Amino acid sequence: MRTKVVIIGAGPAGLLLGHLLENQGIETVILERRSRDYVLGRIRAGVLEQGTVELLEQAGVSGRMQAEGLIRDGVELSFDGDAHRFDFRELVGRTVMVYGQTEVTRDLMQARDAAGATTIYEAENVALHDFDGDKPRVSYLKDGTEHEISCDFIAGCDGYHGVSRASVPETALRTFERVYPFGWLGILVDRPPVADELIYAHHSRGFALCSMRSPTRSRYYVQVSTDEKVEDWSDDRFWDELRRRLNDETAGRLLTGPSIEKSIAPLRSFVAEPLRFGHLFLAGDAAHIVPPTGAKGLNLAASDVRYLAEALIEYYEERSSAGIDAYSARALARVWKAERFSWWMTSILHTFPDTDAFGRRMQRTEFDYLVSSEAASRSLAENYTGLPF
Repeated sequence: MRTKVVIIGAGPAGLLLGHLLENQGIETVILERRSRDYVLGRIRAGVLEQGTVELLEQAGVSGRMQAEGLIRDGVELSFDGDAHRFDFRELVGRTVMVYGQTEVTRDLMQARDAAGATTIYEAENVALHDFDGDKPRVSYLKDGTEHEISCDFIAGCDGYHGVSRASVPETALRTFERVYPFGWLGILVDRPPVADELIYAHHSRGFALCSMRSPTRSRYYVQVSTDEKVEDWSDDRFWDELRRRLNDETAGRLLTGPSIEKSIAPLRSFVAEPLRFGHLFLAGDAAHIVPPTGAKGLNLAASDVRYLAEALIEYYEERSSAGIDAYSARALARVWKAERFSWWMTSILHTFPDTDAFGRRMQRTEFDYLVSSEAASRSLAENYTGLPF
């Protein structure tokens, strides 16, 4: 098989890149090691920056999002029960939208099906070859048969554990990582959200987050230690712990119910540099991971894909390599700013095992400064709603 761009990974990053390229007549093939149903079954974040919303609109895949997504003007942060709402629209004239990553993926899958573009699910033993030369190719196993695709470029959009970054020689890659000493225990429940906007809560017992997926489905999280196991957390234990970490007014409004999904996610910050290796490009979680505190994971993937799509379109339409030469530096400049914001949010809202009385007082002072300073509030709003692409 021959195509212009092979995309590894059929998550939102790979699907969006494929859609943007196919819209410009650039043929792509997407390889995904999991099944279609497995990809759609993954529960992920659901807060979209305004720039991500605009990119999906420009791509022509925003119909259902506009009908079902929830536009939110702000968030609430609280510290030991003292709560403050940050009005994004008032502070910076921007908003965010609550729309699940699973739904974004579904919309992109349907758009790709409608376009007749090729996606190969359950592709095993995917291997990248000769991407440091002029004739890159990708091999894979499907239904017991070996296949090979020759191409111009390979886009690695296959996540943190994917084959794309692992195919790069260690000597060509520099990585930066911080692993946090806790995780998030999250549940999904078919009950209306406790509030119209997200609530981030710092408590001496640990962080908590009240989020939502729709007007009737809620997502809640509590900070837990890294040695906790999901099976040790009954629904009743989770609800009791969540109430303890919220202020009395919010806890009193909480509508509980049986969980329909429950999992623990570890937290880490990770960046790989550079993002280009000859004819191979990394994008999304294959290139970087952020703790979910800042709601940046899917949004960073979208900005990577926008930069990469623009670069590849320029290459094919103008025969210019300027965009692909600049892709890594351009994407990383925004990545590191999002990493900073996510690290900062994580640092002030969580309890750390080694934090002493001075450190906790600094967390409280940071919160008080946010509340009292319009400039600090604007900085929070600017970063949360999304820095410019």
